[in-house]
Amino acid sequence: MTTALLGMLGAVLCSWVVTAEVLPHENFNLHRVTGKWYLIGFATNAQWFVDHRANMKMGTAMLTPTANGDLEMSYASLNSDGSCWRMNHLAKKTNLPGKFTLRSEQFNNENDMRVVDVKYDEYALIYTVKTQGGTTTVLNKLYGRGKDLSSELLEKFRQFSLDTGILAENIAILPKNGECSAV
Repeated sequence: MTTALLGMLGAVLCSWVVTAEVLPHENFNLHRVTGKWYLIGFATNAQWFVDHRANMKMGTAMLTPTANGDLEMSYASLNSDGSCWRMNHLAKKTNLPGKFTLRSEQFNNENDMRVVDVKYDEYALIYTVKTQGGTTTVLNKLYGRGKDLSSELLEKFRQFSLDTGILAENIAILPKNGECSAV
């Protein structure tokens, strides 16, 4: 009985954390996020991450605003065999600056993405709630304009991830990696 009760309590707490309102960065400026970013931190309790975390490395993202206020996002990561893994998404603007929605056909999920903290020439912290088949998970990403960020920013990312329900063992600072050639 105690195990069942603890399980139910855990589910309620996770549900509360996932649905708690995380607001985008105040005065978010879409055009200032334009350009190349390095994916430095990654945090989620999703099983696919737990299964693949050991093989994940730093990648790059190119963020490009569209004329109507959406955000094109192109990701690339160099694989150990020298090939490149690539993915593209179009994040649709909402009525709240810094909040976007996107649907991933590749992974068959809906995403509510928010740029929650940003210093445009240094880092961006992005919080995403992913919904797939009735299951909701949180995914936090820490981007840097360079490959290195201060220990204070890494700790800020770690604490934010813990505060949004990510288990400590599922918070990763990704190892540096070579880069894919531009396409």
